[in-house]
Amino acid sequence: MSNTSKGGPEPKNTGTSDTTFGTSMESKAQMADAKIIASADFGEPLNVYRLVPIAERGDPRWQNCPSHGEVIVAARTAGDARIVASGRELDYMEVDAAPADDVTTSPASAFRSEKLYTVIEVERGRTDLTRGVLTGEISVDTIKPVQE
Repeated sequence: MSNTSKGGPEPKNTGTSDTTFGTSMESKAQMADAKIIASADFGEPLNVYRLVPIAERGDPRWQNCPSHGEVIVAARTAGDARIVASGRELDYMEVDAAPADDVTTSPASAFRSEKLYTVIEVERGRTDLTRGVLTGEISVDTIKPVQE
């Protein structure tokens, strides 16, 4: 129920507007892009990103998560590139261990820290790739034992 009231010569306020969905230029462009992607017989357009360590070797941030060196991934966005790379690391869910602050170790990945890794776009709009790591070695020793 609307709490508006009519006061004066203006038309009655119904609480709705005359605008309609999809009439802006941005909406039209998004719908056209979606139609092309949905009807095409090619894969999802992906970008190629290079994840490069930028922190010095002696940086204390490396104590919590090891450097994997340079990695190249196919992903949707730069943020997705970080997620794709961190997804290849060993997770608490895959071993007999209990996490301290979360149910997964992925937020603690070095790839997700802009202080440790930078993301550089190499190519855009490739349809011949599958989302994932293309080159680079991502070790599984991200979880260190408490006792040795």
